Amino acid sequence: MGIKLYRPTSPGRRQGSVLDYAEITRETPEKSLLEAYRKSGGRNNNGHITRRHRGRGNKKMYRRIDFRRDKDGVPAKVFSIEYDPNRSANIALLHYADGEKRYILAPLDLKVGQTLLSGATAEPLPGNSLPLANIPVGLEIHNVELRLGRGGQLCRTAGGSAQLQAKEGEYAIVMLPSAELRKINLMCRATIGRIGNLDWQNVSYGKAGRKRHLGIRPSVRGTAQNPVDHPMGGGEGRTAGGRHPCSPSGVLSKGGKTRKPNHITDKFILRRRKKGSH
Repeated sequence: MGIKLYRPTSPGRRQGSVLDYAEITRETPEKSLLEAYRKSGGRNNNGHITRRHRGRGNKKMYRRIDFRRDKDGVPAKVFSIEYDPNRSANIALLHYADGEKRYILAPLDLKVGQTLLSGATAEPLPGNSLPLANIPVGLEIHNVELRLGRGGQLCRTAGGSAQLQAKEGEYAIVMLPSAELRKINLMCRATIGRIGNLDWQNVSYGKAGRKRHLGIRPSVRGTAQNPVDHPMGGGEGRTAGGRHPCSPSGVLSKGGKTRKPNHITDKFILRRRKKGSH
């Protein structure tokens, strides 16, 4: 999928770019796999803003994605490649031999009419889902499970993939896109290949309006606010903030350690994504 540039009739058109959607084969989604998607505007059940810079945006329906890929032994034919407004990756509609329909994340170079399979007996080909125990070492994988039967949780963004490095005992050693090395149970599943839509990260929005259409509200610098609103606010004239960059609640935003230790899963991390981070 390539990137399309418009004629520079305005500053927004000059700086912006869009995907050409050459891989998309169907514009209307499968109605049986749609759900209502109600936005929260970043507010919790008390109406308090707990996630800043969210609100409004275009209405959209949620597409139910099959992250588990647990329909073993039943061949499925790729019916269409579709756009999903809820994620950066494209999705593929599968028609199973028994009549069921499901959406999956579309791997790179997936074609309409291609047959996919899930389970331990499936071949390690792009789009097929297998337990890590049945995947050859060195292959690229995505939609990787962390816990058996929970469904894929890792490497689900456009262009994302992990690599199966080795197998030791009951665990597989997987290198994530962040260069983190993690042990995952061999019975957990993963899908072969890299997720498509690689050019998604190269798109330039061009103007603030396109961000508002996505539901992203403006962000105001902390130094431009009042001292009652932000720890870095106030002062006569322009200031450097007086402290390390942080959020209104004081959480560091430039490399500060904010991760809470999880003693249950931390033992499976062999190499962290950032040296010395927690």
